[in-house]
Amino acid sequence: MQETLFKTSSDYCEELVENSSLLNTTWLKLGKEALLITDEVDIGSIDLVGARVGSNLTRIPSTYNRDNLYCVGQKGRLFQQEHPNARILIDKGRFLIVEMDDDLLRACQKGDEPCYGLKLIGNQNIVVFEEVRRQNFRKVPNEHIQKLVSLVNRSNLESDVTQLVSWSHRFSTSKLYNQAASWAKDRLDEFGYDVELIEIPVGSDKSWNVVANKSGNSNSGQDLILVIAHLDSINSSDMPEGVAPGADDNGSGSAGLLEIARVFHIINNNHDLRFILFGGEEQGLFGSRFYLDSLSDVEKNRIIAVLNMDMIGSKHTANPTVLLEGGEISKSLIDALSEAGATYTSLEIQKSLNPFASDHVPFINAGIPAVLTIEGADSSNENIHSENDVIDFIDFYLMVEILRMNVAFIASII
Repeated sequence: MQETLFKTSSDYCEELVENSSLLNTTWLKLGKEALLITDEVDIGSIDLVGARVGSNLTRIPSTYNRDNLYCVGQKGRLFQQEHPNARILIDKGRFLIVEMDDDLLRACQKGDEPCYGLKLIGNQNIVVFEEVRRQNFRKVPNEHIQKLVSLVNRSNLESDVTQLVSWSHRFSTSKLYNQAASWAKDRLDEFGYDVELIEIPVGSDKSWNVVANKSGNSNSGQDLILVIAHLDSINSSDMPEGVAPGADDNGSGSAGLLEIARVFHIINNNHDLRFILFGGEEQGLFGSRFYLDSLSDVEKNRIIAVLNMDMIGSKHTANPTVLLEGGEISKSLIDALSEAGATYTSLEIQKSLNPFASDHVPFINAGIPAVLTIEGADSSNENIHSENDVIDFIDFYLMVEILRMNVAFIASII
């Protein structure tokens, strides 16, 4: 049966569903917008709180039913670039609502896809992502944490991103990637961490993870906190040697990891702290999957938090905004990050329990709480995976604010 689609505000959509007698109605909330899917063609004539709802709804012509509707989570515009003729019903940058015909669905079912992921909507009411009310999370700043937050240094970030984009690409299995990994290892060595380059398989070739450890000083046994980012970059249209400076994806996250490591290198931490720069992310999350497979169950059970940084340097919202993305198991981490962001930064905060296409996903799938911190979702960086992902498009104020949030979060648990 063909259904009717309406676009409306997220608050009004939920109010409509809760206060009307509609049947067979599904809603999807994406920030301040929502999609209402209903069998009721004449929904606009329904009275709700003394007003006709039609004035608050925009009807979307459609030939499909809800079994053909998917939520797509993408990096940049990579789904749209690969499928330019796809019918997009709502576009919120990282998240899309897409009508899928059989041909498009087959084209998207290629196995592991590091650039985007699909989720069938069906009969679910889904909060794809939502705005966090800062006033619900803001606390009185802790003096010690505030001092750590103030150590985040923009000049260091600019210097490290500049170095990372100086390699024409950082394709995971290339000599240039090896040079970048060795440089990152040297930087972490300078901070006094116990650092090693670990070889990982990428298909029939190899890449490297950079792993840096700082032991905790608790006498009662240590939990483990991971701070992660991927170091590699890619030019999707010209692999493997195409120009791919990867300033945002993921020079921003890699430089952010190095800056957080610098901030914490002289701190007395109760729990163990581990920083990991992964290789092979762009080919299919090879570095994070290999790392997880190498851990014993005892070591996995020690991990209380995984903080991922991927694309934290490009502003696509009216105000500086961060998206906190995890799974159901990540809820407490998302709340703690929301508190850190509301207390120590001016960031607007979005959150989502629909994880896609980055190194936090394997941890969540393994039952380990992990959160991606990424630039806010309203539009998207169209330059990633190309020669245009350059430092000129980096918003260092946004980077600093996201890192301040992350530093405050880490400090609160170590």
